Amino acid sequence: MSDIMQHFEKPSYRNVDSNTAIVLSQENRDTNSCSILENKEAQSNSVEDHRTEKSSFQSAWSRNMLNILRAKLNNFRGFQGSSEYDCKPFIVDGCRVGTIPPFVLPHLENYPAVFKLVKSEDNCIEHVTFAPKLKTFDERSKKIEEVLQEFRQKDLFVTLKGWRNESFAVSSAFNQKRLFKIERSAACLFGTTQYGVHVNGYFKAKSNGMLYMWIARRSPMKPTGPGKLDQIAAGGITWRSSITETLFKECKEEASIPEYLVQRAVPAGALSFIFEDNRGIFPGVQFVYDICLPEDFKPKVNDGEVSEFYCWPIEKVKEKIATKEFKPNCALVVLDFLIRHGEINPQTEPNFLDFILWSHKPPH
Repeated sequence: MSDIMQHFEKPSYRNVDSNTAIVLSQENRDTNSCSILENKEAQSNSVEDHRTEKSSFQSAWSRNMLNILRAKLNNFRGFQGSSEYDCKPFIVDGCRVGTIPPFVLPHLENYPAVFKLVKSEDNCIEHVTFAPKLKTFDERSKKIEEVLQEFRQKDLFVTLKGWRNESFAVSSAFNQKRLFKIERSAACLFGTTQYGVHVNGYFKAKSNGMLYMWIARRSPMKPTGPGKLDQIAAGGITWRSSITETLFKECKEEASIPEYLVQRAVPAGALSFIFEDNRGIFPGVQFVYDICLPEDFKPKVNDGEVSEFYCWPIEKVKEKIATKEFKPNCALVVLDFLIRHGEINPQTEPNFLDFILWSHKPPH
């Protein structure tokens, strides 16, 4: 045979018969198969370990997030240790406008020309209202301001140490008749609803299609939540302002967002909660707006209420909102954004419906 044909000759097995050769060949195949199976099993275990680790992280994040919604933002109604059943309704013109904590009630009795404590036959307080002669917005606003100034001078309540010199309107619902106005820091003493506007500033990166969000860090000098993480812009709706006016004002003052970009803001709903702490009772409603910003836009600190801004991928933002770094009501706004933009999936998030339920609690 030629040299070329020798390349196609069957291999010779020295001193080994054909049956043995077949067995040896099978052993080699079995060994290779075992090696492949072992590799696949190792890869499978690695993937499973990664899934377990990811699942464990998601589970911890989910628990922490739900705890923020319940224990931080909704610890008033039906919550063990709350003062709910010792509080009294604040009624004006036949409508409930607030909830007065028990530590405030004794002080109101000292001002019969301003407040009337309506009592039952057994002399228990049923609710609080204004004195009958106070019938107008201006009359009520003037008298409650005088009382609050006395409280402040006597240093009766810790919340008044953060006096803001700005007032919130009080009504039975947001678009209803305004019944009086109250100093912002004192609203919790009467449990009146505080309304605000919160803005999510975000963009989708052209390079990878990922969502990014601008996050603000509050100034350490802020009277509430100093140094906490927050939306790019947010603020309370004062008694002279509308939602739209507040939106434009806060975007300009806090982040230097130009008007033409604010005009892109899309209303994205409202979130509500009610919590209490040592200052009083805080029913809150937050009107939410989304602004899809240009990728090259950078917010600038303007009014001193923000110390700095961060541009983070949405996964990092998601991680942060379940920590103590975020102001709880601002974490709620981001959570709502994540749900609306499909970043939290009802098929994989065990507390999905609870997140929605605890994000929309009525203020009264």
